[in-house]
Amino acid sequence: MNKKVKIAIVIIVILILGYGIFYLTDYYHAEKTATDFMNGSGNVSVVKQSNGLLLDGPGNDSALIFYPGAKVEYTSYLPMFTKLASQGVDCYLVEMPFNIAFFGQDRAADIMNNSSYSHYYMAGHSLGGVVASSYANHTDSIDGLILFASYPTEEIHKPILSLYGSNDKVLNLEKYSEAKPLIKSNFTEFVIDGGNHGQFAYYGNQSGDGKATISAENQQNQCVHEILEFVENFS
Repeated sequence: MNKKVKIAIVIIVILILGYGIFYLTDYYHAEKTATDFMNGSGNVSVVKQSNGLLLDGPGNDSALIFYPGAKVEYTSYLPMFTKLASQGVDCYLVEMPFNIAFFGQDRAADIMNNSSYSHYYMAGHSLGGVVASSYANHTDSIDGLILFASYPTEEIHKPILSLYGSNDKVLNLEKYSEAKPLIKSNFTEFVIDGGNHGQFAYYGNQSGDGKATISAENQQNQCVHEILEFVENFS
């Protein structure tokens, strides 16, 4: 191998590594609207955990473990899940390596092994929902699954609540529809009129998303209402 070829290989490797580092460190950051909840709110305390945050409200029976969307800072979801925790369902917001749930699929196991709720629910946004559904499908410890603009990629026998916005342009509705036959248990679908892909959290406008015609607060309040009904039905 001559010197020019060696130099070319080194340059290619450096470029590949550089792109990889850029991709993994470039993500959607939580907005101030979300980070304002870092110290808790009302009857909800925010407790730092080894793999994220526990939103500890007045409930002690049910907990929801949430996997964020790909390349979205997990604290972006604080407002919606603080509201949920304030109404009796404690929430774990899981911090993922490089903000990608694929790298932390089993983190729910650590949470359940170190807590003592009677009922656990998995939830995830977009890619986080895909990973959450895969994990939930292979454990008997999960009572149900909540998907935000997401769908399973394998046959699943858990009750599912599916939430997505009518103006979502990121969710692949064709693949979403193709995935429905994989759901072999109770399936509840709620389409948020005027909602989009990104307004489940506060991380700015997501590339390729549709424009919402309702506020993020409105979209999230509808989700909280549907989740509480879902948990009540399957606890």
